[in-house]
Amino acid sequence: MKIDVLSLFPEMFSGVFTQSILKKAADSGSVNYNVVNFRQFSDNKHQTVDDYPYGGGAGMVLKPQPIFDAVSELLNADTDATPRVILLCPQGERFTQKKAEELSEEQHLIFICGHYEGYDERIREYLITDEISIGDYVLTGGELGAMVIIDSVVRLLPGVLGNEESHQKDSFSTGFLEHPHYTRPAEFRGMNVPDVLLSGNHRLIEEWRTKESLRRTYLRRPDLLEKVELTEQQQKWLEELRNQHD
Repeated sequence: MKIDVLSLFPEMFSGVFTQSILKKAADSGSVNYNVVNFRQFSDNKHQTVDDYPYGGGAGMVLKPQPIFDAVSELLNADTDATPRVILLCPQGERFTQKKAEELSEEQHLIFICGHYEGYDERIREYLITDEISIGDYVLTGGELGAMVIIDSVVRLLPGVLGNEESHQKDSFSTGFLEHPHYTRPAEFRGMNVPDVLLSGNHRLIEEWRTKESLRRTYLRRPDLLEKVELTEQQQKWLEELRNQHD
């Protein structure tokens, strides 16, 4: 996968892309990162990329020209794939694990990180393929949002995590929150690991994990249960949970 990021503050990405899983993915050749300061595409001598909004109002608006030209250059350099051009914006589609899985199937992603009051509307209408928000709040710019999405997508690429099952049972990947995890020691300061996890009985362990996943989802994010199709057994467990907590 190729990932291009258009940002006025490219230095923000240097630490993120050179650490942990994102670095491992780049070192293995699974992904190639390229961060571009789109200020260099400005067509005026002062390299300004923003201007006052037509009609008046507070703040500055990003001009279309630098961003259009920057994206055009990236598109011209890639003739093998049709990139998804993603605008980071609080008005966009709420980012989810499902969206991360969708984007992980692409060969080329371009992220546009804005600042100031907003974007010239022609950027939205004629340039981008996706508008994404990471939550119902406003950040100073799109860089942090882009980092979140890139991390979420890259970890799904084949071979990046080493064990393909590592992400398949993550919270939200199955529709439920993930079950609790324990490791050694089995007893710590009077707190014990559930006996079933020490039993060696894989069927019972899997059943326990499924029930605990369902329990955690019911107690913390019951809204998620409206979006998944439960098995008959899961329906029975859910009824038991409701009887216990009602």
